[in-house]
Amino acid sequence: MSTTTPTRPGTSTPGNTQSADARTAPDYDVSVPLDTDYYGVFANVPAADRAFWDRARTFAVDTLDEMNAAWDKAEYPVHLARRLGDLDLLTDGVEGPGLTAMSPLAAGLVNMEISRGDGSMGTVIAVQGGLALRSIAMYGSDAQKAKWLVPLARAEKLGAFALTEPDHGSDSVGLETTAHRDGDEWVLNGEKMWIGNGSVGDMTVVWARDDAGDVRGFLVDQDTPGYDGVTMTGKGSLRAIHQARITLTDVRIPLDNVLPGTHTFKDTAAVLFATRLGVAWSALGHATAVFEAALNYSTLRTQFGKPLASFQIVQERLTIMLSQLTSMQLHCLRLAELDAAGTLRPIQASLAKFHNTRAARELASLARDMLGGNGILLENHVIRHLADIESIHTYEGTESIQSLLIGRDLTGVSAFK
Repeated sequence: MSTTTPTRPGTSTPGNTQSADARTAPDYDVSVPLDTDYYGVFANVPAADRAFWDRARTFAVDTLDEMNAAWDKAEYPVHLARRLGDLDLLTDGVEGPGLTAMSPLAAGLVNMEISRGDGSMGTVIAVQGGLALRSIAMYGSDAQKAKWLVPLARAEKLGAFALTEPDHGSDSVGLETTAHRDGDEWVLNGEKMWIGNGSVGDMTVVWARDDAGDVRGFLVDQDTPGYDGVTMTGKGSLRAIHQARITLTDVRIPLDNVLPGTHTFKDTAAVLFATRLGVAWSALGHATAVFEAALNYSTLRTQFGKPLASFQIVQERLTIMLSQLTSMQLHCLRLAELDAAGTLRPIQASLAKFHNTRAARELASLARDMLGGNGILLENHVIRHLADIESIHTYEGTESIQSLLIGRDLTGVSAFK
C-alpha cells in the first residue's frame, strides 16, 4: 500500500487494556506494518480496491490492542464485527441486491489485511460474508435476499453457517441432520459443531437432508424453540470469536425458509469452494504479520552487543520467510485475476489454500523462534497468529482433503473411496 505507515496504537487507543508500565517486556513495536511487497505484486491496485484495503488497514491498526485483550480473555467483541459492517468490509465480494460491488482483488485484500491484524476478525468475514451471506445470495429466493442480504452485510444481523457435525467434519457429505416436512412446516433435528456465530447470532443457515435424502439449506432464526446453541470453550485458537455446538430438537420453521436453489451437496460445496480462496488470502495476512514482526524485532533487539539483524542466521531466516511470503502473494493475485475473469476453477482455490496455510504455519514457527522468549508473549502478537493459523489450516477443508482433491484432478483417480 502507498499509505503512510501507521504507528502501533498505544495507551491512548480505545479499548487498550495494557499501559506501557504494565508491559512484561520492552515495547519493540513489532506490529508496525511494513507493507512488504518485494516483487511489487500489489503495486498497481486500482483506486476502488485500494479504498477497501485502506479501510481494512485502519480497522486492523485501531483495534489491535483490543483484539489482543479479547483473544487473551476468550471474549468475542461483537461490536467490532458490527464496525466491519459499518465499514462495508463484510461482503467477501458477494454480489446481490443492495450490496456494494467489491472485486475479487478487493475482497482478498480485505481478508488479508483484517487477518494481518487478527484472525478472529478474519473469521468473522469468512462466516458472515463468505458463508452465510454467500449461501443466501447464491441460492435464496428474492424475498430471502431482500430480508437478509443488506442486514448481514452491515452486521445489523449476525449469521451462521451450520454444516459440520460432531461426527462429520471432513466427510461432511455424510451429514445426518434431517429436515422432515410436516404440513406447512419443516421440522429439523440433529447436531452441528464448530459453528461461528451459532450461539450469539440472529440466523443460521442449517444444512440438512430432506425426506428424499437431498441436502438443502434452511434459514433458522436462533430464537426458534428447539434451537440450542452453546458456545464452545477451551479453544487455543481463534479465541476472540465464538463457535457453537448446536442441538436442533424438533425445530419448526416455515416451508419458505428453505433456500430454493439448494438440492444436493454440490450446492453446499459450491459455497465452500467460493470461500476457499478467502482462506488463502487470510493465511497471507497472518504470514505478513509474523514476517514483519520478525523483521521489526531483528532491527530493534540487541544481543551480544549488536542488532539481531546483523547475524547471518537471522538474515538467512528472513530471506527464507520472504521467499515464502512472496510466493503466497503471487498465488493470491493470480487467482484473484482468474476469479475476476470468471475462469477460476475450484481446484485452483484448493491449491492456493493448501500452499498458503502450509507456508503460513512455517513462517509463524520461524518468527516465534526468532523472537526467542518474547515470541510467546501476546503483546508481541506472533504467538496469537501462530495459534490462529492452526484453525485456518483446518477449516474450509483440511490439508489432507485439499491434497486428495488436487490429486484426483491431477490423476483422474479418486482416493476418497
